[in-house]
Amino acid sequence: MKYNRSRRHFYCSLGFLLIFMSNAFAQSSDKMEWWKDAKFGMFMHWGLYSQTAGYWDGHVAKGNEHFMIHEKISLKEYATIADDFNPVNYDAEKWVLTAKAAGMKYIIITSKHHDGFAMFDSPSNYYNIKTRTPYAKDPMTELVASCHKHDMKFGFYYSLGRDWEDPDVATNWPHKGGRSNLVDYPDEDIKVFSRYFERKVKPQIKELLTQYGKIDVIWFDTPELISPEESKELRELILGIQPDCIINSRIKHGFGDYKVTEQEIVEGLEVEPWEACITMGKNWGYIEYDTIYKSSELMTRQLLEIVSKGGNLLLNNGPTAKGEITDLAQERLEEIGVWIKQNSEGIYGSKPWTVQGERLVEGSKSNQKKNTSKEENTMKDNLKDETSKEIFPEVRFTSKDGFIYAYVCSPTEKNVLIKALSAQKETVIKSISRLNSSEEVTWKQNKDGLKLELPVYNTTELPITGFKIELE
Repeated sequence: MKYNRSRRHFYCSLGFLLIFMSNAFAQSSDKMEWWKDAKFGMFMHWGLYSQTAGYWDGHVAKGNEHFMIHEKISLKEYATIADDFNPVNYDAEKWVLTAKAAGMKYIIITSKHHDGFAMFDSPSNYYNIKTRTPYAKDPMTELVASCHKHDMKFGFYYSLGRDWEDPDVATNWPHKGGRSNLVDYPDEDIKVFSRYFERKVKPQIKELLTQYGKIDVIWFDTPELISPEESKELRELILGIQPDCIINSRIKHGFGDYKVTEQEIVEGLEVEPWEACITMGKNWGYIEYDTIYKSSELMTRQLLEIVSKGGNLLLNNGPTAKGEITDLAQERLEEIGVWIKQNSEGIYGSKPWTVQGERLVEGSKSNQKKNTSKEENTMKDNLKDETSKEIFPEVRFTSKDGFIYAYVCSPTEKNVLIKALSAQKETVIKSISRLNSSEEVTWKQNKDGLKLELPVYNTTELPITGFKIELE
């Protein structure tokens, strides 16, 4: 009997443990569902660097939005930028509606970038927009409220291991002290990260999670020298306040909920949740002379490539110091939004198909690069931007609810052959429809592939067509 009671106790304990683990996993999985379905978000870099717009002391600044350390500017001198920072044209609702019209489902904005300046009311640290600028308000209050009003998910970016205002932040990339404020705090060896962590990081993260209501994402950047114990403590702090908050991988040491790639799209299918953050232009923050943006066609193709590989696209723009989204960004977002409104069925809530993409072979024009405007052809890879700028005929695949979605991108001929959809037992096609039209689709499937007739594109629409494919 003693053995049986012990065994019964063991199995009961094991059962409770399994139930607990199952519930914990379900909660963890559930909180990620909206994020996995969203696919497309807006990244916004906004700070004191927006005021100088790429210049310093009468010349083009080195380092763009990171110019404080590249130009070796003291904290006292850099902080004078705040004396003129006054975003009088800031309209949070317009920002949210712009993102929503573009088909974006969430917004991530810099609460504190590497310069250490808080773009929110931070009672724990005087160096913030409410205390130090003539604007004297917290713009995040209005932005979060507008996101809640318009069913837009919201997250805060926070520079974790780089902070040029705090005396205890050392860095080790690309070498010791390589991204530190060595003008004001030159001795890296006396800096103690844990002092900064207790004095600034934890209080500010608490503020971000308690001052605005529901926060959906905390998006960390540059973890640098944070320890595994501190990453764990930070995660517990966040989830202790807002259990449904999602945390990206840059909390470091494996404590994030999803992986981030910067200015890069992964090679193939990724099984775990991942997100690519990519700039529209050449920079993250507003730079006045940065006037060559990726085309709407290219950015839409990048979205489809990322989604086909199981990821999300977090597309960045840098608002001006006056609080405006640039005309170029608004133009591109509007064009993408028009396309998404007609073709989004195979994007939101989709999963990767067995094949992610296929480069199309189009007769004599096979593998030719599509002609683009002079502006688009002259775009160069900016620092670290490893995304392809080439536009060529291809198809991207997704799947949802038993259907296959094929997005034919940038074709140069009216008829295409999709080899991945050749007539086989598991891919015998029953019907095909266009996502943006009720017109009947002309198609034929054989052992070589699926032959599709494409629509004629006018000059104002993106040459990308989505097809919904039903199998037998």
